[in-house]
Amino acid sequence: MSAVSSRLPVFPWDKLEPYKKTALAHPDGIVDLSVGTPVDPVPALIQKALVAAADSPGYPTVWGTKELRDALTGWCGRRLGAAGMAHENVLPVVGSKELVAWLPTQLGLGPGDQVAHPRLAYPTYEVGARLCGAEPVVYDDPTTDLDPAAVKLLWLNSPSNPTGRVLGKDELTRIVAWAREHGILVLSDECYLELGWEADPVSVLHPDVCGGSYEGLVAVHSLSKRSNLAGYRAAFVAGDAAVLGELLKIRKHGGMMTAAPVQAATVAALGDDAHVLEQRERYAARRTALRTALEAHGFRIEHSEASLYLWATRDEPCWETVAYLAEKGVLVAPGDFYGEAGERFVRVAFTATDERVRAAVERLR
Repeated sequence: MSAVSSRLPVFPWDKLEPYKKTALAHPDGIVDLSVGTPVDPVPALIQKALVAAADSPGYPTVWGTKELRDALTGWCGRRLGAAGMAHENVLPVVGSKELVAWLPTQLGLGPGDQVAHPRLAYPTYEVGARLCGAEPVVYDDPTTDLDPAAVKLLWLNSPSNPTGRVLGKDELTRIVAWAREHGILVLSDECYLELGWEADPVSVLHPDVCGGSYEGLVAVHSLSKRSNLAGYRAAFVAGDAAVLGELLKIRKHGGMMTAAPVQAATVAALGDDAHVLEQRERYAARRTALRTALEAHGFRIEHSEASLYLWATRDEPCWETVAYLAEKGVLVAPGDFYGEAGERFVRVAFTATDERVRAAVERLR
């Protein structure tokens, strides 16, 4: 039996453990800004919906309840501007990371196929390609950097993890047109779309980008960040009905079902905008405090116009910066976790509690 794990890179977070031990030794404890995991409470109306659906003895369906599909299509229309969304254009998934990792396999990609992703990117794009034996390739501009005859799947990520960069409407439109011309499936990871600070992120499903057709386009969305639901594993994809129909058939065989109480919680979460605005205000305040402190301490912030991270540099190797901050009890993620192009940057999450953010700010004085 071959070891599939041998195809994969070393799990990057293991390399951060020695620096975490250093930060933990700080007299006032660690300020962990390395992972963008929510720390604020799950909104009460979502918890209530989850509990109300707790008596769910039967199997849920992979496609989800009618109520869930109504909520998904309604949200896409209201928030993304997606026109004419039908149930065939949406599909719930068991967290977005699962989808990213297994999508190339579920679409039948393999040796000889290329999966393209940004040069600085969420590592799971590469993992998904390697799991199915495809070749991961990187780009700065997909329309000039890639061989369209070899690329089968093109990942976009706006707002970006780790940089917070946002692709403008014109740039998205140009890339979508190029991909369609060459028959390349576009997967747009838009999980941070509701967290724009200095830019207003646009979905590939917006009519101005897609021309009113979802052909060749699939957008990935998550409730982990907008609704503090990382522990629920609540996410979905929307777009090309033919692609999602194929995924639905495959995922039925694989039993890839979102738990029934989580489906009910998702309906509640997508039907309420107030809790999203409240959470945005929390993150905005933390972002401002950390950015101000980092810049006063000599850091330069690049991009970072959206998402939950600050892309910061002291113009030195990233691991030197990680070590420097760890001595102050602050743990951040090294930029090379996201590609060689990040070797002089660190990613600073602003998902810590208000108290821990204040502690970080004080240590940077």
